[in-house]
Amino acid sequence: MWFLVRTVFVFTIVVVRNALAQCDGSSPYRTFDGTCNNLQNPSWGSANTPYGRLLAAEYGDGVSTPRRSRTGAELPSARLLSLTMFNEQNILDPQTTLVNMQFGQLVAHDMGLRAGGSDSVACCQNGRVVQNPDRRCFPIPVQPNDPVLSAGQIQCLDLIRTLNTCNVNPANCGNGRQAQQLNAATSFLDLSVVYGNSGQQNAQLRAFVGGRMKVDNRNGTDWPPRHPQANSACTLSSATDTCYLTGDERSNITPELTILHIAFLREHNRIAQQLCKVRPLWNDEKVFQEARRINIAQYQLIVYYEWLPFFLGPAQMSQRGMLVRTRDYVNDYTPSVNPTVLNENANAAFRYFHSSILGSLSLVQESRAFAGALNINDHMFNPTVLERNDGYRMLTRGMTTQPMGRNDPSFDPEIRHFLFRTGRFGTDLKALDIQRSRDHGIAGFNAFRQYCGLGRATRWEDFVELRGPRDIQLLNSLYRTVDDVDLTVAEFFERHLPGTHAGPTYHCILIEQFLRTRRGDRFFFENGNSPGSFTPPQLNEIRKASLARILCDNSPGVQQMQPRAFEQISTANPLVPCSSLPALDTRVW
Repeated sequence: MWFLVRTVFVFTIVVVRNALAQCDGSSPYRTFDGTCNNLQNPSWGSANTPYGRLLAAEYGDGVSTPRRSRTGAELPSARLLSLTMFNEQNILDPQTTLVNMQFGQLVAHDMGLRAGGSDSVACCQNGRVVQNPDRRCFPIPVQPNDPVLSAGQIQCLDLIRTLNTCNVNPANCGNGRQAQQLNAATSFLDLSVVYGNSGQQNAQLRAFVGGRMKVDNRNGTDWPPRHPQANSACTLSSATDTCYLTGDERSNITPELTILHIAFLREHNRIAQQLCKVRPLWNDEKVFQEARRINIAQYQLIVYYEWLPFFLGPAQMSQRGMLVRTRDYVNDYTPSVNPTVLNENANAAFRYFHSSILGSLSLVQESRAFAGALNINDHMFNPTVLERNDGYRMLTRGMTTQPMGRNDPSFDPEIRHFLFRTGRFGTDLKALDIQRSRDHGIAGFNAFRQYCGLGRATRWEDFVELRGPRDIQLLNSLYRTVDDVDLTVAEFFERHLPGTHAGPTYHCILIEQFLRTRRGDRFFFENGNSPGSFTPPQLNEIRKASLARILCDNSPGVQQMQPRAFEQISTANPLVPCSSLPALDTRVW
């Protein structure tokens, strides 16, 4: 998930000259920038390299300009599509809690960060296209009769194109070579959102004492350090407001995202403290790397065994070897599998979760009684509320109690008209997602429909997997040809596969991505027979992990939690004392 980036980013491209000369295959620890995970192809999955692709890009000029209609005309306005195809019914999902959506945003940020996303370039000012706009400007047109934004006389929504290989070096494009957008994050599930995407970034976050990460202790509680450039990284209303320095500046976007960053930061320090007790002779570096390795392993287990099954279906994941119930090693690392994050996943399919975002965040007491709510846009890029009036605990309980929005064509008005609000209005997240997919040249829905085995539609009636004839009629009225339909539009109208919360095309892309993410990671926690492998007793301890326990151990004052935090509290998933949840024992280290 999945919001815009407001971080200063200096792009450097990773160059790997000689795999065997530069990589230490005997090291049990992954690098911070993701290099040398694959010893034969050291740049695979590393930060500051191009996203991967399932299908060749579709650009307007065949090389780098945003995608257009097959007729050569412009595609319909992304804002018009947002208003016409999507609604604001905001139906809640009866099975899940809001932390389900929020954890998805953490995973998305861990795997992807658009290069140049925060460059200080304005394409729209005061709702008008600027004169002589930057060549990377790709603003979204707003019609004069827009039902909401016309009241502010807004004519466009801001969007700057992601840095790509053509921007870095024009010689990279042409002669059959297309622009490829750059990913500033590592592709791996490695908690780069906590540890950073380079050794230099990590060094700014470490205490270099006892294997710990830096924290500031206020009122007896550990918090991430204050950001040294708080006014540029956050939107502060007073000198006492808080802005945190973490491995990813997007941590400050919303309070509940910040909570997950803090939880895994505190978990690292909690593990490090325990390791220092059981292994007093270990030095700072050894404690740090082992605590990091354990923290990442717990997180990977939560992703594959607790979070993904809800969306992709446990049966489907098991059939593809992504969900393996065993007490032994799985050993499915495959050096020929490239783990690089797919453009179609990070910037199209994975944004499916945006429909689950809610504009109102519940505050909940320990008894799970509702105690009020916050408007999400009142706290964007300002997590100060977490340190005031019991905010951290109340929101932690809130996101593990409050239902998330259903994965469907409905979007909360707070993110469809007022996201990143300045004054009365903001921007439209759904429109941004559509426009971003065009910026990246992501092929149309029909091409992916064919890739995923559904056949290629030649007429509108062929879209049989969509929910109903009205959806097909609307698409026909907005797009010129069946090949023009955006993936980021049609994927919302597919009927879910049985036992999943995903349509066939969306499911196909996510399955492919997370197969690669697992099998292409030499350090994945279930791999044996390598320097980075856990012993069987250690692996058994890792498998005790759960998001419920992570939140319990790192949320002072939260004393009970349902064992499956992603699911609603019920008789089958009741609130239990935190102390009763399975807990990792570091003595086996």
